[in-house]
Amino acid sequence: MSSGEFIEICKEEVRKHNEQHMDKKEDFVVFVVWQCKTLQNHKAILSASNKGAMLYECTYNGDKKELYINAYKKFENRCIKLGE
Repeated sequence: MSSGEFIEICKEEVRKHNEQHMDKKEDFVVFVVWQCKTLQNHKAILSASNKGAMLYECTYNGDKKELYINAYKKFENRCIKLGE
């Protein structure tokens, strides 16, 4: 699978999951935060532009031809002072 194909599949799956968990229907864009490819495997982190969107980690196992998606929601934003 090419990197382009992987990202398109991820964007579609993230769009579906995001729409299922939205409080109200609104337009949004799915975007890639980070991606890499090692040998036959791919990994990417994606999110969406709507308020409260989750962070999605997509992993493609090239040996098994399987895509895994983990969804994360931010529960806290904390500032920790380091030094002066």
